[in-house]
Amino acid sequence: MPPFSNRITRLLGIDYPIIQAGMVWASGWRLASAVSNAGGLGLIGSGSMRPDILEEHIHQCREATQKPFGVNLPLICPDVQEHIQIIIRERIPIVFTSAGNPRTWTGQLKESGITIVHVVGSSRMAKKAEDAGCDGIVAEGFEAGGHNAREETTTLVLLPAVCSAVKIPVISAGGLATGRQMLAAMILGAEGVQMGTRFVASVEASSHILFKNLVVGAAEGDTVLTLKQLMPVRLLKNKFYQRVLDAEQKGATAEELKQLLGRGRAKRGMFEGDLEEGELEIGQVSALLKGLLPAAKIVESIWSEFLAALDRPLPI
Repeated sequence: MPPFSNRITRLLGIDYPIIQAGMVWASGWRLASAVSNAGGLGLIGSGSMRPDILEEHIHQCREATQKPFGVNLPLICPDVQEHIQIIIRERIPIVFTSAGNPRTWTGQLKESGITIVHVVGSSRMAKKAEDAGCDGIVAEGFEAGGHNAREETTTLVLLPAVCSAVKIPVISAGGLATGRQMLAAMILGAEGVQMGTRFVASVEASSHILFKNLVVGAAEGDTVLTLKQLMPVRLLKNKFYQRVLDAEQKGATAEELKQLLGRGRAKRGMFEGDLEEGELEIGQVSALLKGLLPAAKIVESIWSEFLAALDRPLPI
């Protein structure tokens, strides 16, 4: 497939404006390198990694690909300072930040020559990220899996609002898994797409096979945005979610919900395969997925469908 050129591909040094999100417990070096080798941008998801594990994944990814790859850095991560030191020391060229104030770390990272893209859930936060010096924006609608913005704005509304608010290039995320959806996002002003759920359902994702199989078997309505008193998170309904729902209906406080959540709940579900008591973070678009594929095939099929949709006349 011939490469494509726009502000996002030039900014990130990639062939196709397709970015694999840095999902916790799914986005290790195998997935990141496979996506980058296929012409997209692979991201190592540092949110579930201790500093030494992140460093190991960076080294492995560098051995597995000569193409650009990056690190997704949740700014609420307790090891964020150590992660940033590793990123700078390892000369990672691209960092996608999320879940925090972009002003805090963008300056230091950019002084080290790193390209910074920040994930936002509102046009207000997009403008804040642009003012902080970020090079690009991910506008993520609340259809997305995992931790989510409190505004609960859908991608169809959020994306054009963000594109109107900033001058830097915008990547669309949340509820996207196909080439036709990619075309729709780009018609609304995006210059690229970031997909998480689609790449969870890949051969190379480090998440547990039981979780992957549950994701591709999901139907519409099987995910829900919950734990809003703490930090909104979209996950698959299971026994753990039902216990959260029961507690919320009984008026549980934020502290009580924290105790119910406990520690390691996401690892238990997504990485260890406990489908009943684990936290199973995934997006609404899981309902469109029909099977597991190698990451290279996912990139190829998205881009081929995008080109085919681009040439298809509108139904009349």
